[in-house]
Amino acid sequence: MVYYSECGPGIATDREKLAAALETILGSFGERKRVLVLPPDITRAHSGAGMITELLWEKLGDRLADILPALGTHVPMTAVEISKMYGKTPQSLFREHRWRTDIEELGRVPSSFISEVTGGRLTFDYPVQVNRLLAAGGHDLIISVGQVVPHEVTGMANYNKNVFVGCGGSEAINKSHFIGAVHGIENILGTTDNPVRAVLNRASEIAAPRLPLIYILTVVAPDSEGRLAIRGLFAGDDIECFSQAATLSRELNFTTLPQRLKKVVVWLDPEEFKSTWLGNKSIYRTRMAIADEGELVVLAPGVRTFGEDPAIDRLIRKYGYRTTPEILAFTEANNDLQENLSAAAHLIHGSPENRFRVTYAAGHLTRPEVESVGYSYGEIDSLVKKYNPLNLRTGFNRTADGEEFYFISNPATGLWKAAGIGGGEKTR
Repeated sequence: MVYYSECGPGIATDREKLAAALETILGSFGERKRVLVLPPDITRAHSGAGMITELLWEKLGDRLADILPALGTHVPMTAVEISKMYGKTPQSLFREHRWRTDIEELGRVPSSFISEVTGGRLTFDYPVQVNRLLAAGGHDLIISVGQVVPHEVTGMANYNKNVFVGCGGSEAINKSHFIGAVHGIENILGTTDNPVRAVLNRASEIAAPRLPLIYILTVVAPDSEGRLAIRGLFAGDDIECFSQAATLSRELNFTTLPQRLKKVVVWLDPEEFKSTWLGNKSIYRTRMAIADEGELVVLAPGVRTFGEDPAIDRLIRKYGYRTTPEILAFTEANNDLQENLSAAAHLIHGSPENRFRVTYAAGHLTRPEVESVGYSYGEIDSLVKKYNPLNLRTGFNRTADGEEFYFISNPATGLWKAAGIGGGEKTR
């Protein structure tokens, strides 16, 4: 059921109002003695989840036993990043999710279900995996916190993705990503009714007896002054709170353009984006807006690696961002990709499919490295001088010599698409 639902301007800019909302949410559950919070990591710094986590600590006190950032495959957070995102919350409460080892399996979604939702294209079963802390930590309440926004793997981010992918194991992460890639990124972006979400919803049913879960979900968008703020806050223990958040996100986080764009320039904040694994949101979130033979220029001064994980980094360097048929053929023929299906999915998601050109201006990758994975190399200093993000607004801009382009200051905050292209119309 839904325990709290509010949307409108100023929810997060007023800390006291947000604290009062959390008081109401927690009051729905009576006295709890041992609470676990699952927030996103620093790669979702704009989600509002950092402040929510800090406020939960202020209200729960000693009852808040553990905080487990939902890292998925991401690099563990540093002490500086924890302080920056979660404020005064004691660092002694934070635990590290080790997605390859610290895992307990709660059951399996049968192969017959996977075959049904993928139209027979995939026939493996799916493990319902979570970090052991969720299953065996003795908590009487688990609070999953996060932002609902368009997402390339699950259509819309968060809800049970935060649990079974963000706090899941390697097999679950690999298979969920591959299901999404096979379904097609244009078919899945912005939707809540898709094969990946169907599998995660079945996982929720299997895990429910073991996990006393509630969800606190935000929708973030620019306020009247152009600053990112929480515009919606929803809490509940089932899919309805997610459905409400997804409906608002489609209203606030989707930009539908009348026609495809010839040139798009995306800025990747160096504090947030340090790998193409993360930085390729610049591709995922804009691909449905870019014209055939168009160009995407990625300004990525902080990008220094391809993968967040050394093993996945090696696979990206080995195979590159090739076309979907090529990656599927590589996967069928090579054990290293079969054992790392999330990497195969990422390579598919990050491919322009020979339809448009990606000029990647990475601050710490060389020309040979960038070109070896299938992108065009961009020289970061000259391109930042030409497309200075400090002087640009999100939307249409012109250079001094009259070139028109569309600028996006943070691709993680939304989805850009041309009218009539892709999904995002269905709600579940």
